[in-house]
Amino acid sequence: MISSKLPNVGTTIFTRMSQLAVETGALNLSQGFPDFDGPQALRDAVAAHINAGHNQYSPMTGLPALREQVAAKIARSYGVTVNADTEITITPGATQAIFCAIQAVIRAGDEVIVFDPCYDSYEPSVELAGGRCVHVQLGSADFAIDWEKLEQALSPRTRMIILNTPHNPSGALVTRAELDQLAALIANRDIYLISDEVYEHLVYDGLPHVSVLAHAELYQRAFVVSSFGKTYHVTGWKTGYVVAPPALSVELRKVHQYVSFCGVTPLQWGLADFMAAHPEHVEALPAFYQAKRDLFCDLLDSSRFTFKRTPGTYFQLVDYSAIRPDLSDVDMALWLTREHGVASIPVSVFCQQPVADQRLVRLCFAKREETLREAAEKLCAI
Repeated sequence: MISSKLPNVGTTIFTRMSQLAVETGALNLSQGFPDFDGPQALRDAVAAHINAGHNQYSPMTGLPALREQVAAKIARSYGVTVNADTEITITPGATQAIFCAIQAVIRAGDEVIVFDPCYDSYEPSVELAGGRCVHVQLGSADFAIDWEKLEQALSPRTRMIILNTPHNPSGALVTRAELDQLAALIANRDIYLISDEVYEHLVYDGLPHVSVLAHAELYQRAFVVSSFGKTYHVTGWKTGYVVAPPALSVELRKVHQYVSFCGVTPLQWGLADFMAAHPEHVEALPAFYQAKRDLFCDLLDSSRFTFKRTPGTYFQLVDYSAIRPDLSDVDMALWLTREHGVASIPVSVFCQQPVADQRLVRLCFAKREETLREAAEKLCAI
């Protein structure tokens, strides 16, 4: 009989809801991926590199040309200079980057603070390193950090805090003032930080994305994680990166080289070419996805769901209290999929303890206009 190292982990809700969408023929607004393809020029660049024979191992830290393009993007976006050789590591996806960062610094008995609702990969990664997660609930209305709860959660065993901004599933954004407050709170403690910023370029209504990269004090103890898949509409390529000070990058790379060694070579070549030729892609992303958000929300205005338009990510939370308050959010997600043909994600699965009386499901609007219109029609008919 196998004694599981992750006895509380099963198949993720994202996989289950996507499978249910296939089985029922429902529109899949559950798992966070576009139903449209990445830029043609990017796909052409990858194909060209495959045909040119760039199909063997890349350097463990990532293709130099791609790391240089990431450094250039960071300089343009945040006015910050990072060293492409010593501070940027290309990984097969942001989830792997997070895993490697946790394994690099967390030891048996360490505590890691996570903010609920939180991405489901954090806790298993901590448990595999021998640590344990301490869950701090975000504000139920605005999903902001409760600073009193955070301070109470700190202990001599606290070794890491994991931030996520823009926040999945709520889209909430961390402000510069909040980063300053966090820096002051942990200034005299030996605590590392992971800043999960995979939706960094999906911020709306003229608001800025405030990156830990641009906070000199916090960056010195941070692993900042991002995703080419989210930024370039190619989530299936599973390519991401992590930016960290040289000493932390050394420790991260020690783990990374024995998890995957390197990322997929022709994808890195193609991304480097596309980033060099089309820096405007990143600049256009907020307007591109805000148009989808606004279309979807405008269409849902006549529904019985209530919501506040998300300030970031490509997810929209909707409250179904006026429709089926008798159902838990998990049951509601199943009901919506089976009975009304729209797959969603229940917010409670992101939490250690579901918030009492909260009735929220998450819908992904990274979809073609016709998909959003069809989904909204089904939701408005409820």
